[in-house]
Amino acid sequence: MLSLTNPNQYHERAEKYFLTGNYIQAASLYEEAIAIEPDIKSYYWYLGLILLLQGQEVEAQTTWFMAMMDGEAEQVDLWNAELITILKTEAERQEEQEQYTIAEKIRRNIKEFSPQEIHNLLHLVLLYIKLETYDNDLQDLGIIDILKDESTIEVNLDLLMQVLKTTLDYAPAHLSTLDFVNVCVPYCQNNVTDLLTILLPSAIELAYSKRLPGIAARICEIYLSLSPNNTEVIGQLASFYQNANEFSKGIETAKLYSSLVEEFADKVFANRQVLRGLMSAGGYWEESYAVNKTQESLILSLIENQPTQLDNVRISRLFNANFFAPYIEDNPSRNRNIQNRLLQLCHLNIGNYAKEQVEKYFHGNLERKTLKRTDKKIKIGYLSYCLRSHSVGWLARWLFQYHDHDKFEINAYIISTNPECDPLHEWYLSKVDKAYKSNKTAEIAEEIYQDEIDILIDLDSITLDISCEVMCMKPAPVQVTWLGWDASGSPSVDYFIADPYVLPESAQEYYSEKIWRLPQTYVAVDGFEVSVPTITREELDIPHDAVVYFSAQRGFKRHPEITRLQLRIIKEVPNSYFLIKGLSDEESIKKFFDQLAEEEGVDTAKFRFLPGVIAESVHRANLDVADIVLDTYPYNGATTTLETLWMCIPMVTKVGEQFAARNSYTMMMNAGVTEGIAWTDEEYVEWGVRLGKDEALRQQVAWKLRQSRKTSPLWNGKQFTREMEKAFTQMWEIYMSS
Repeated sequence: MLSLTNPNQYHERAEKYFLTGNYIQAASLYEEAIAIEPDIKSYYWYLGLILLLQGQEVEAQTTWFMAMMDGEAEQVDLWNAELITILKTEAERQEEQEQYTIAEKIRRNIKEFSPQEIHNLLHLVLLYIKLETYDNDLQDLGIIDILKDESTIEVNLDLLMQVLKTTLDYAPAHLSTLDFVNVCVPYCQNNVTDLLTILLPSAIELAYSKRLPGIAARICEIYLSLSPNNTEVIGQLASFYQNANEFSKGIETAKLYSSLVEEFADKVFANRQVLRGLMSAGGYWEESYAVNKTQESLILSLIENQPTQLDNVRISRLFNANFFAPYIEDNPSRNRNIQNRLLQLCHLNIGNYAKEQVEKYFHGNLERKTLKRTDKKIKIGYLSYCLRSHSVGWLARWLFQYHDHDKFEINAYIISTNPECDPLHEWYLSKVDKAYKSNKTAEIAEEIYQDEIDILIDLDSITLDISCEVMCMKPAPVQVTWLGWDASGSPSVDYFIADPYVLPESAQEYYSEKIWRLPQTYVAVDGFEVSVPTITREELDIPHDAVVYFSAQRGFKRHPEITRLQLRIIKEVPNSYFLIKGLSDEESIKKFFDQLAEEEGVDTAKFRFLPGVIAESVHRANLDVADIVLDTYPYNGATTTLETLWMCIPMVTKVGEQFAARNSYTMMMNAGVTEGIAWTDEEYVEWGVRLGKDEALRQQVAWKLRQSRKTSPLWNGKQFTREMEKAFTQMWEIYMSS
């Protein structure tokens, strides 16, 4: 036994061994110290800690409890406090060294001695999350109940906010997470701004990346209990309600937001939020017309005033300010002009607030152009938030499937996509040379530039502000819009991909981008997965010999004028029924159809409103219940049209002028079917009635569609990919020779 004259020397020597991880020597010294001075309790505390670190948890607890057995209540309280201090210090040291398993074990033992010590419990939550063992621990640890009584507890606000943010990021869907947000709010009465910097970004992440808008809405509601007139939160809340299909709340909140904002650019966004709520719900067409008229007036006033110092937040809200115009009216010469001028304004402001980055890309790409390339591959970058289970995701996959990686390097720049439970997203990741994920504009643009992408393909157009902003910064020398919507109108986009049917030659006059027409079709697929149907005529109480019409579109595509034509078809065809499906407010859309049915003299007993289904493959299978599909106008179906044609079901579409009014036309032409293509209202009704009454004609069209699978360019993803690659090669040659 090593004998030391001063007992404190035992602790000093033991501590040196302890800190270097020599637990055996440290324990031996503490045992000697206890033998010499058994009344010094700290030796027991350290000895037990060493045993705990060696995995001897039962022995550690026995050491501590044995040391306390002979104490009075007050003494035990003091000893408890001493032990907890020692354990806390070591837990913090282990956390700094990222030894989270050890730290968790220590803090769990602290809880045995002080189960109500809130800071230790909060640290435990952070450790469980780091170790990925978290499971509703806010509730199980009693944290929520402890925090409810804010009058008797003092909490380190920084730690509380850290735990709040971490749990929102890690476990947003846990019921206890929202309860935790609720109990945290009273502690933040004097830190409203700090709380907002945590809650609002988390809510936005939940709503868009994790696609949990309902939970995001609840978080905003909780915050507004503390700061009821915060316009930023109210504006976001309107979107969250609308995305969560809480349509009435979405409209009401958007109108509240519109009444509160004062800046002109904010008024444009606020009015757009009201219009979005009305259009998404479906059925509010008279009010939508009026609000859209106001929206057009606001946008034109903004364009005329030409503000040049708008910040990135306001600009991000202006990209799609005119989004609903083509749903209301087929007037591309007017609507495209407004869209082009609006994007010019956005482009101008981005050039000011991101001047350094924009100029860097402009000059950098010019310098690279003069260098001789040793790599003969053309570098293609795809920018999108839709490379997942989404309409764009289903349609774009064949291009990724068949890309020639010997000639092209393929990168994907993915925005706000949560891969959990989405095999299509994971599939996309496997098909690219590089995938980069972010939801920050500057980071994405810089990555594209550093990767030296030659041609950047935007799949989102104005459907996502981040994509628009990245494109406006022009990180790639050649930039193209394809598939996701109509062209954005951004001056930084060089080409918009179309075909001879979807945009005729005359369309170039109202596009700022150069229209690049592929020879046959601007989109192609090899087919679609089809599952087992979940509906039958019997279940829908429809006779076997009935003629069943079908329309599956979102509420804002159900324009009253085309709906009237659809009802006239139903009225003309005996023993006909109308299946209606699509995301909208159930009450308002039924009221909308009932009112039009009364005006047109149609029996509402012919209507069947179908709920949504979980899987796209089931939706396609359920199309088999229909005899004819009736398309919408002025905004046609796109993915829904392709699915209809693939399922060999005749359809009726009206062709207009704008891109969105010609989608079904190009797809039907490329499938080799002209039956059902109407150029006027009268022809639309005539085709609908004729197909309904003539079963032989329906069978003929269905046969044509089945045959088209063998020869049509619409169903040849490989051929389409070669055409796209040819276009990319020509675009690059034009750029390099210019």
